Amino acid sequence: MDDSGGVQTARALKHAALCLMLLPRFLLAAVMLWLLDFLCIRRKVLLKMGQSQLDSPEDPPVCVSDSNKMFTLESLRAVWYGQKLDFLKSAHLGRVAPNTEVVLVQERRPVRILDCMRGKRPLILNFGSCS
Repeated sequence: MDDSGGVQTARALKHAALCLMLLPRFLLAAVMLWLLDFLCIRRKVLLKMGQSQLDSPEDPPVCVSDSNKMFTLESLRAVWYGQKLDFLKSAHLGRVAPNTEVVLVQERRPVRILDCMRGKRPLILNFGSCS
């Protein structure tokens, strides 16, 4: 029982440290979403002002909807989740590539990616289309 409490404490500390590391990146992304909303609102106001001044029958009316906001709770959740996935991924620029397990198509047996290298030749992976 004591071990599970220690494991839970370690897990909670790990999550707290992760949140502290991700918080600046998340806040920057949230501010950018807010600014995009602000620019959209400003653009809408300017378009309405321009439309009232030039009430021309040749120009179609401007349709403005408030449902296309970017700074919403759903978008903030998506940004947090994306930042978390990006931070926890196993492949990072400038670091050693992960040696994940793949299945050879012809032989249908699992191998590690780096086992497919031959000498000093670089290994090229092609994720092309099969269609």
